Amino acid sequence: MKLNAVPTLIVLMLGLFLSPNASNAQATYLKVNTDIFPKPKEGFKKMVIEVPLSQNDDQKKIEFSVGKMMEVDGCNHYGLNGSLATKDLEGWGYQYFEFETDGQVISTQMGCPDAPKRHLFVSAQPNTVRYNGKMPIVIYVPEEYDVQYKIFTAGDDIYQALEAKPSKQ
Repeated sequence: MKLNAVPTLIVLMLGLFLSPNASNAQATYLKVNTDIFPKPKEGFKKMVIEVPLSQNDDQKKIEFSVGKMMEVDGCNHYGLNGSLATKDLEGWGYQYFEFETDGQVISTQMGCPDAPKRHLFVSAQPNTVRYNGKMPIVIYVPEEYDVQYKIFTAGDDIYQALEAKPSKQ
């Protein structure tokens, strides 16, 4: 290989790794085939939360929320009306979720005419499920909505509750 070809090769490799298509390809790779789950119904899409397997799966929980980015005022609190149904994947012993909404957003009604607008992920009530690094969480949502999630981890500390005794009067 010629010496002047090395910089060209490096630039091509960086372009491959930094291109938007390369990152999308990584984002859509799933370690578990989700084809066993139903196809999304008309107007819906299948969202998948896939977390890494760890030695402490039993000490973790996943909290996920369905919503979408919206431009809102800077002082009110917002929430999306909707319901999440848990469904059984017949013959497999797995569960999946379906989110339904009429798109209505609720908010507090504080007046804040001078507050700047902000972009906020307006979501329905979050749902908490057990962490499983072997199986993805599958959620069907209307096409214009997305899913965000947090991973909660328990520490090793264990606390003892106190017994409440009647106070002496």
